[in-house]
Amino acid sequence: MDLSEITRRAVRVHGLYDDLNLAKHGRTWARHDFVLGFVGDVGDLAKLTQAADGVRPAPPGGRDLGHELADCLWSVVVIAALYDVDLEAAFTTTMRQLEKSITTDLERGAAR
Repeated sequence: MDLSEITRRAVRVHGLYDDLNLAKHGRTWARHDFVLGFVGDVGDLAKLTQAADGVRPAPPGGRDLGHELADCLWSVVVIAALYDVDLEAAFTTTMRQLEKSITTDLERGAAR
């Protein structure tokens, strides 16, 4: 599955959540609500990685690392869509910049 298909599915699930939240709570989530949800997902991910590394007991609920990573990916993709960010272009540009910066730092360090 490529990023465009991931984005389509994530946005479709976002629409289902809108329907569910409207039915249950009379409102849909605002963009900032998705960011707060993402923060919660990152917290859950942190707990699971700590459990996987033996630093803390596994949290209750039976979610696994793959599930939380998928939740985080979903959140990032939906937030990008909500804020009209071309995630593929932003990722490509950012990785190019990081590769250049890291390579430059390595070359400087090797020249010492």
